[in-house]
Amino acid sequence: MDPNHYRFRGEWRLAAPAPAVFAALEDVRSYPLWWPEVREVRPAGEDSGEVVVRALLPYRLVIGLETRRRDPAAGVLEAVMRGDLVGWSRFTVRAVGAGPDGAGGGDSAGGGGSRVLFEEDSRPGKALLRRLALPLHPVFRANHAVMMRRGRRGLAAYLASGPGGGSPLTGDS
Repeated sequence: MDPNHYRFRGEWRLAAPAPAVFAALEDVRSYPLWWPEVREVRPAGEDSGEVVVRALLPYRLVIGLETRRRDPAAGVLEAVMRGDLVGWSRFTVRAVGAGPDGAGGGDSAGGGGSRVLFEEDSRPGKALLRRLALPLHPVFRANHAVMMRRGRRGLAAYLASGPGGGSPLTGDS
């Protein structure tokens, strides 16, 4: 096992319809409004910028993002990461039915909930993080898990309050 290689995969179930979830995830500039660990977003272009992240560990990461794929029909948002983390991350948003178990094939605008699949494949870009990877690998993974849990909760509350949409890194409509 390479302690400097991280693969994350997680699922969020949300009550909001898939188009609203996709729009909120696409609007990276709004992340600090609902995701406590995303401290700042610095747009650099239409499809690029940086996010400053700090979770439980007393260490902040500056991650450059560049949109690699934005496909609303498929529900896919994917970005290349550079800087303190190098690799890629992807959100895939799917509608779920409005049935009693939340499963089924509801249409994407039908008022049912959503399922968000998050995937990431990354390596530390900073020498200090690479040196700490072996002894702190489980701590880094736990830190990421907390960040993702809090992101899901924050997004659910944000969507319940009625956010607007925007483009991936600029927030423009």
